[in-house]
Amino acid sequence: MTLNLIKLCVGCDSIDHLARWQKERVQALKKRGAKLELTHTTRMVPKRVDELLDGGSLYWVIKGIVSVRQRFIDIRPFRDKEGVARCHLVYAPGLVVVTPRPKRAFQGWRYLTAKDAPPDMGKFDKKMPGKLQRELAELGLL
Repeated sequence: MTLNLIKLCVGCDSIDHLARWQKERVQALKKRGAKLELTHTTRMVPKRVDELLDGGSLYWVIKGIVSVRQRFIDIRPFRDKEGVARCHLVYAPGLVVVTPRPKRAFQGWRYLTAKDAPPDMGKFDKKMPGKLQRELAELGLL
């Protein structure tokens, strides 16, 4: 059964901002000659890894709105230099815009079932600015 994670995208102001930020990260990895993959490090390791890797995605909450998702490629638990258990969430490039849905702030990540996940709107394009999209979602027009 497919399962997803939902996470706040702290520091991002819009979908476009997230896209630029991820592009810059990939460019920095290229410059260093490192493996070209997008990762997010978390403190807690998901226990339902098999379900997450069975077609699951990482849903990003931007400025209080569930806005986009990225499909999981891998989930890699590891120990940091201090011996603390952590996890790399590895996800596919390319942002899939979802139907905007308000979401209150929370810490860390949460599981998100397929039935509770907002439906896709399609690949990200710059036709509608993030601020406008957020305002329309708050008014219930998206």
